[in-house]
Amino acid sequence: MREASTPYVGRFAPSPTGPLHFGSLVACLASYLDVRAAGGTWLLRMEDLDRPRCRPEFATQIPATLASLGFQWDGEILFQSRRDDRYAECLARLNSEGRVYACACSRREIADSAVTGIDGPVYPGTCRHLALGATGNAIRVRVPDGTTAFTDRVQGHQSQGLAHDIGDFVLRRRDGLFAYQLAVVVDDADQGVTDVVRGADLLDSTPRQLLLQQMLGFPQPRYLHIPVAVNAAGQKLSKQTLAPALDDAAGCSQLNQALQFLGQPTVPADLAQTPSDLLLQAVSTWQPGSIPRSRFCHIP
Repeated sequence: MREASTPYVGRFAPSPTGPLHFGSLVACLASYLDVRAAGGTWLLRMEDLDRPRCRPEFATQIPATLASLGFQWDGEILFQSRRDDRYAECLARLNSEGRVYACACSRREIADSAVTGIDGPVYPGTCRHLALGATGNAIRVRVPDGTTAFTDRVQGHQSQGLAHDIGDFVLRRRDGLFAYQLAVVVDDADQGVTDVVRGADLLDSTPRQLLLQQMLGFPQPRYLHIPVAVNAAGQKLSKQTLAPALDDAAGCSQLNQALQFLGQPTVPADLAQTPSDLLLQAVSTWQPGSIPRSRFCHIP
């Protein structure tokens, strides 16, 4: 956990699979305000691990949209797609300690032989003791028994029995791409991230990341999970649910809508003629305790 004397470092980490939408804006705004209110450093990271789904035009468009909305990040943008060597180094360390193993099971085989957990089928450990070769196979971490717990700044106490609820999870896919769970842990540690502010759709992933942090000897950030924005049908805003892209020309109105969603006071027009002005005002009134303690909220 971050000590009071440790400088605050936060980050916003979108995946460039499409343009930013209102749900993206809410997560970005919460992260930005929490950092700036603490006088900290705010980083921008492109989580472009999944090469088949990510597109270079969105990796260019996203920073441009953020800039049009008044957001200013510190330092250079980090791209996960350029960090395979670092992820491989950490995976090799886990392998040398006997913490991972190769798995040849397909998704269908797992679904046919597994019970359903909180995040889909729980891997039954079919390949755990087979000593398969790594080439062409997925690499899974050996999840120990026990409970992993943490206190979220909005959602409160959280606990999860990883072995029962998740099972041995993938760190490198069969196609050779590294999994989000490993990459995000390594990136947060390497960038010195002290506080993670993101959507509550990732709340159940946090215990997996805590386990990897412990295995790799990395510090544990604080976590704050905000409600996920859903449409009138109760669906998470996404490319798949046809969430409209943010309008660069409507920055102040969109930012105020996001503030309202987060339970924060909106900024009147006479105090904010530009998005940058609005963000300065919003930093001064930021109250994380006013964020709704819910996993999902409808757009106001």
